[in-house]
Formats: sequence, C-alpha cells, structure tokens
Amino acid sequence: MTQHRPTSSLAALTLGALGVVYGDIGTSPLYAFKEVFAEGHVPLTPDNIYGVLSLVFWTLTVVVSIKYVVLILRADNNGEGGLIAMLALASQAVKGKPVLRRRLLMVGIFGTAIFFGDGVVTPAISVLGAIEGLEVAAPGLHRYIVPVSLVVLTLLFIVQRHGTGGIGKFFGPITAAWFIVIALLGLVHIADKPEVMVALSPHHALRFLFVHPGIAFIALGFVVLCVTGAEALYADMGHFGKRPIRVAWFSLVMPALVLNYFGQGAMLLASPEKARNPFYEMAPGWALYPLIALATLAAVIASQALISAAFSVTKQAIQLGYMPRLRILHTSVRETGQIYVPFVNWSLYACVVGAVLMFGSSGRLAGAYGITVTIDMTITTIMTFFVIRYGWKYPWSVSIAATVFFFIVDVAYFGANIVKVFEGGWFPLLIGAVMFTLMTTWKQGRVLMAERLRDDAIDLKSFLEAVFVSPPSRVAGTAVFLVAEQGITPNALLHNLKHNKVLHETNLFVTVKQHEIPWIPFDRRAEMDALGHGCWQVTLHFGFKNEPDVPEALALLHNRSFQIDDMETSYFLSRDIIVPTIGSGMHTWREKLFAGMHRNASAAADYLSLPTNRVVELGSKLEI
Repeated sequence: MTQHRPTSSLAALTLGALGVVYGDIGTSPLYAFKEVFAEGHVPLTPDNIYGVLSLVFWTLTVVVSIKYVVLILRADNNGEGGLIAMLALASQAVKGKPVLRRRLLMVGIFGTAIFFGDGVVTPAISVLGAIEGLEVAAPGLHRYIVPVSLVVLTLLFIVQRHGTGGIGKFFGPITAAWFIVIALLGLVHIADKPEVMVALSPHHALRFLFVHPGIAFIALGFVVLCVTGAEALYADMGHFGKRPIRVAWFSLVMPALVLNYFGQGAMLLASPEKARNPFYEMAPGWALYPLIALATLAAVIASQALISAAFSVTKQAIQLGYMPRLRILHTSVRETGQIYVPFVNWSLYACVVGAVLMFGSSGRLAGAYGITVTIDMTITTIMTFFVIRYGWKYPWSVSIAATVFFFIVDVAYFGANIVKVFEGGWFPLLIGAVMFTLMTTWKQGRVLMAERLRDDAIDLKSFLEAVFVSPPSRVAGTAVFLVAEQGITPNALLHNLKHNKVLHETNLFVTVKQHEIPWIPFDRRAEMDALGHGCWQVTLHFGFKNEPDVPEALALLHNRSFQIDDMETSYFLSRDIIVPTIGSGMHTWREKLFAGMHRNASAAADYLSLPTNRVVELGSKLEI
C-alpha cells in the first residue's frame, strides 16, 4: 500500500523538496571543484579545467539526471524510496532464491551501515566548507574556522530534540535562495569568459580521460563530490513524490549547479591564482560575509536533512530486526515521520566532533567523503538490477543494458576513491564496519534466541487444554500476552499462573510481525483466531515505516466477542536475560556483544506504544 501524502500543490512540494532533498548536493560547490585542483592534485591548465568541467557536467547528467531521476525513482517500494526500501524490494524479488537473497541482504545491510559513516562526514564537511569563507574574507580568521564550526554543529545537534516542525518551513525558501545566488555568481564569471561553456561537450571529458589517464583518475576521486547527496532523491521520494523531485532538479537545482561550477572554471581560466577557494573568490568583497552566512544556513539544512534521515533509517532497521530497540521520541503530534533518537543523535555528534578535530578542514575531509558515496551508489545499482530482472521480470538483456553502464561508472568512481583510504577514507569505513558488525550480530543473535525459545516452547493449544481441565479462577479484564511466535506459550503466562494462580476473563496472545514492505493498511493490520475459553491468538502486521502501536492495532479487531477497555487491560511481557554460552553458532565475543545490546535495548513497552502503567514485565534467563 502506498502511504498517501497530504494533498499539496506541485509548487509547495517542489519547494519543500529543495530544502530536504537537495541540501547536500546543493552545498557541494563549496568544496568539490576546489579539491580537484587543491595541493597540485591536478595541474591547473586550461585543458584540464575544460576536462574537469566536462566531467562534472556529465557526472551530474549520467549519475543524477539519468540514473537516479529517470531510472531509480521508478523502483519505488509502495511509494517509498531509500536503500532499505530498495533492499526490501530486491530481497522480495529473489525470495525464491534463498542463497542469493542472503547475499543481497548482506550487501544491502553493509550499504545501510556505510550510510552512518556518510552521516558523520556530511555535517562536518558541509559546515567546515561554509565557515572556511572566513579566511577568504580575512586570512587572520583562519584559526577560528574549527571553533566556529564546532559551535554551529553543537547547536544543530542540541536543537534536534525539539524537532524541525517550526523552522522546517523555512528550509525550502532558504535553499531556493541559495541556488539562485550560486547561479548568479556563476553567470557573472561566465559572462566574462563565455567560451567556458564549450566544456558542455563530452569530447572534453573523453579527451581528458584518454590523454591524461593518470591525472584524470585522480580527478575522478574529487569530481564525484559534485554528486554527494544524490541518493537523497530516492530516499526522500516517499515524502514528496517523484514529480516534485524531478521538477526541482531540472528547473532549478541542476542549472544552478552547472552555472556555478562553470563560473568557478571561468574565473580560474582568467585568474588561476584564485584556486585556493574558487567558490568564495567568485563573490565581490561586499557580498562575502552575507554569502558566508547563507552558505552556513545551507550547510546546516543539508546536515539537518541527513541527521533526520539517520533517525529514519535507524527506526526502519529496528523494525526489520537489524538493530535493538532504541528510545524514539516523536517531535510532532501531526507528523509521525518527525522523530528524535537520542542515542543516534549524540553518537553522531561525538563522531562529527571527532571528525572536525581530527581532519580540521573540508579539504582533508574530502578524502573521507567520496568512498562512502561511491559504495552506496554501487550497491544501489546492484539492487536495481535484481529489481528489474526478478521484480519487474524484464529479460536478462534489458536488465543488463539498464544497469551495466551505471555499474561501470560507479566502479570507476569507487576505484578512484579507494586509493584515498589512507588519506581519510578509513574513517567512514571504520564507522560502517562497526555498524555492520552491530547490525549482523543483533540479527543473528535474534535468530539464535528465537531458536532457543522454540526448542523450549510449550504448544499453546495443548497447554490451554490442560489448564482448562481444572480451570483457575478468572478475574475481570483483558490480559494481552506478547509472544514472539504464534502457537507457543509465553513465559509471562506461565509466571502469572504459577504466582497469581488466576486467569483473566479475556486473554489475547499477540504476535507482532514486521514485513519487508513500508506500509501495511489498517484493514490488513490485525488477524484473530479463537482458541476457546475466552482466549484468542492475534497477529499484528506492520511495515517497516508503520508505527508499531499495539493498542491502536488491537482496537481494529472486528467481529470480536469481547471489548478492550484501556483501564481494564494488562499487558504481560517476558524480558529474557541473555546468558552467552560456548558453541552457540556465534563467536564468544559476538555472544557477549549481543547480550549487552539486548540488556541495554529500550523497553518493549515503549517501542510498542504500550501504556506503561498497565504493563507487567516478567524476566527469565535464556542461554544462547
């Protein structure tokens, strides 16, 4: 089912998309072109300037306009986009091939883990790149760049707990103003050197690649920075729809980016000495400080969009069973998508501060940035192939033709960035590796835990039949027993009968199932089977973007012969204490890691939106 967005005009949705979707790619002119020629990476000659400009234009055209806007946006998962949505779509497409499905899941989860590395580098490089304009205005202000950047970033992370509902409405207009300003800056210098526009011809890029292959290979590692944030076009499709994203790209974003990059090139053709920071050098002196302020706002908006995406990805990973439950706070009573995850927020903040202090400039961070972007681009292309071939059922020839060119491009950019691992690329890779280890450990641990529970389980129907041979005393009200799998007797019921020796008048044995689709409608949310004697087996279905609200879902049960009164309903949970053992299927260190993650996971009652004053939690030990 597609989650219906509120009806809004195309203009309003397009303006909203500018602030959320294009903040990251919109701030790339701050550092992308500068880094190509920084520190002698590529000799600053007219031929090289034309070649790099041509590479930038055709990278934007091939990667963003054709790959993402034309192809990838078609691969929506019930209206939703993003790597997790693509992963779910691809895994469903190959569900009849279990070995292939497992491998795809691992690739997709690695891409999701790498995204968190991107979530650290983006705020750091965007804000540093904006604040570095201070040294262009006054070289003596260089020493203030890092402290001012840290102040801006600290304020950004502090305000996350308040949500962005109040200020979010300004993101679109501010970002629109940013694109108009950078387009005008570029136009002024293109007017002085109009011959720079010949770089639109692909032959300049091809000549650069074939005549200077070594230099061009190095340049590719920095040119790819012009498409950082391209994945946001797909990730935010569910918020705005395909058409507003496409309209924003072709009507304003791409023209503004091309004009600015070509303006920087035109200026360097006329004044090569300005290569240190060509973006800010384009501005007249009187406009420099206002431009720094506007660039900082744009960088903050770009960072905000990525932080919000990190919260959303975390929630989806939790619901797909790849991360432990974390405390999730809703910052808006009207928009369920506006959430705040304290643990993720402060973990990102700590890593971002570490990145700023460790690298100290956008130039040094540029080496760390490209590798995460190219990995996610490559994984998206791989997933798209399997969706086209097995999901859409196109022939092999069509599937390969639609993706192989993009795969070659992605691998070329990845190869150009892999050589920068020791220049900073190790940093986001380390974050990604840690996240991948945590996610796969949690998933495998949950599987082992389910197997142990299944081995020790008592069949629910048989148990109830035995209980009602000599029935216990019944008390008024409803007992809701949360149970991991259908048909097994929950430990909480055993504890309740052993210690309280009573059974409620109505007993619901509820299993919550998460599915690899984003949304499940209300009419398919709940299923119920009668077990007799006032007992029912209930199954609740949620997509990975649905809110797992158990009381709300139970209220949807139709044709029932009982009533659920909030004041007379008790929720019984089993909180298992994990005891690591040797030879369980995981290395001992991973068992201990899983046990620690399980112990520190947020309470199930919070995650399932249960009223805490009606929850009874009973503990038991479980060896894995």
